[in-house]
Amino acid sequence: MSVRSLGLSDELHAYLIASSLRDHDALAELRDETARMPEARMQISPEQGQFMQLIVELTGARKIIEVGTFTGYSSTAMALALPADGRIVCCDVSEKFTGVARRAWTRAGVDGKIDLRIGPGVATMDALIERGEAGTFDIAFLDADKANYDAYYERALVLLRVGGLVMVDNVLWSGRVIDPGATDADTQAIRVLNGKIQKDPRVTQAMLPIGDGLTLARKRA
Repeated sequence: MSVRSLGLSDELHAYLIASSLRDHDALAELRDETARMPEARMQISPEQGQFMQLIVELTGARKIIEVGTFTGYSSTAMALALPADGRIVCCDVSEKFTGVARRAWTRAGVDGKIDLRIGPGVATMDALIERGEAGTFDIAFLDADKANYDAYYERALVLLRVGGLVMVDNVLWSGRVIDPGATDADTQAIRVLNGKIQKDPRVTQAMLPIGDGLTLARKRA
């Protein structure tokens, strides 16, 4: 019994992974490949990927939008949990990183479920809304540039059906959200969105200490 979330030592985290992760070869290979990149810290943790797979199954999701794909770990994980006719619209600005993602999707056999859009996430989301896809998505996963988090969040609520789920990554931001000396634009944007979601009557929300912090917000109406 505990009155607060448990902090994880390196040893306890290793136990968590060893005792709970049901790994897919394509995901393990992607983690190894990404770990050799200077930007490796941008990849979500394996336990978060598995948690997101469970969320996809629990919600019965068939249509997902992901803003910020990087090398494809989260999209590959979620696509593996989607039904055969499921679809993920992946938004990213990098051909380099999504080139790695394309290989992972192929290895995992989920490339047919992926609709990759290269370009600014806000523009891609606006185009989907203009094409009449508002209210048709089951899940939105936000993991791109933090300065635009509020813009992504607002558009995600438009794109989601009632009962759909927004998942916002990096909401604890390696602890910088509570550092008074951290006044950069990204940290400020995360703080602002965290406060907004806490009070937003349009959603039911919970902030979870998984990975770098993950907020789940269910669209109420």
